Amino acid sequence: MKIQYILILLTLLGSMAATVPVFLCLIFTGLMGFALFTEIPLIFVVQAIFRSMDNFALIVVLFFILCGNIMTAGSIVTKLIRVANVTVGWLPGGLAMAGVVACAMFGAISGSTVATVVAIGGFMIPALIDNHYEEGFTLGVMTTAPNLGIIIPPSITMILYSMVSSCSLEGLFLTGFIPGLTITAAMCLYCYWWAKHNPGFQTAPFPTFKELVSAYKEGFWSLMLPVVIFAGIFSGAFTANEAAVVACVYALIVEMFIHKTTKWLNLKKVMVNSAVTSASLLIIVAGATVFGKYLTIENIPTLLSEAIVGSITQPWVFLMIMQIWLLIVGMFMDCISATLILTPIFLPMLEKYGINPVHFGLLMTINLAIGYTTPPLGVSLYITGAMRNKDLIYVSKAAFPFVMIQIACLMLYTYWPTAVLWLPRAMGWNVD
Repeated sequence: MKIQYILILLTLLGSMAATVPVFLCLIFTGLMGFALFTEIPLIFVVQAIFRSMDNFALIVVLFFILCGNIMTAGSIVTKLIRVANVTVGWLPGGLAMAGVVACAMFGAISGSTVATVVAIGGFMIPALIDNHYEEGFTLGVMTTAPNLGIIIPPSITMILYSMVSSCSLEGLFLTGFIPGLTITAAMCLYCYWWAKHNPGFQTAPFPTFKELVSAYKEGFWSLMLPVVIFAGIFSGAFTANEAAVVACVYALIVEMFIHKTTKWLNLKKVMVNSAVTSASLLIIVAGATVFGKYLTIENIPTLLSEAIVGSITQPWVFLMIMQIWLLIVGMFMDCISATLILTPIFLPMLEKYGINPVHFGLLMTINLAIGYTTPPLGVSLYITGAMRNKDLIYVSKAAFPFVMIQIACLMLYTYWPTAVLWLPRAMGWNVD
């Protein structure tokens, strides 16, 4: 390995260890590589950043961010939680199950883990504590369940992977449903098992028919949002890219004119918050572009591909190593940066091992979603910890059983690609 590659790697890791923001680590390391080890003028970097921003797929991401903020500011979230609670809240551990189900439903709208943590966790964590659930268990389930936000489509990570790999976005979306439902069911079963062995919390009474009808009636328009999105996409009424705009308009109409919980004056705050979040995302994209361009100029993806292919002959071994590597990456890097940087590196290897790129995109999405709940830089750990004034170690220990459940599901679908690819194939989308 050349000394310059070692210096670049040490600079990147050292910056992250010093808790420098990830986007600055990427920009600084990339600029250092261009300035010291290439003869390419730095104006090339500016041009590359501009071209990376001039991408229609990013507009889709920004609209999904806006949609999530509209719902968080309104009453869609509370109505989804009420629907989930009357559905499973009467079971042992039912309120925790309701939190998991609510995260799955909200994830089918927002496409963001962070938005799901803030929106659902902000309501469910106090509710679980008030009903005498153990604090550790409460933080564990509500830290990890929001990972469903980017596993169940629409998913921001899937959109970025599709943008880089040119895979069918609709086909990639369809692969996320079965793993998302599997993780939801597995976490609910664990909540049920935990409740049986840890009595002392309050369980909601079995809902009457009137309560069920009332909850589903109030939540009808909220529940229809994912239906509108996916029915429109897979019927051909609009594309997956246009679905983000449709979702925003639908959520805005519901909140302003049906639920009447959002006023015109509140829209300014929603727009500003969305703009700030979008700007943060675009800065990360810029950093990933700078570092990724340096890797490409130095031909590092090809060198890594040749080294790995030369030493690994079995596809199952390659998949295992990639999953372990992505789990490690997820501990230090956000899913947006990791997707934009690592996808061009992994893609050339997939064909040589006969691995479906759509299947790998799903695995990468699940893996990096788990990274939100693994220390030292798991964002969800810090958010839920701040809600209860708990440190990183406490929340990490609380989340551990649920992280293991999600890793088990990841391993299942790593070696059973047919289970996730049959749905897009059955619906006529090209994922081969």
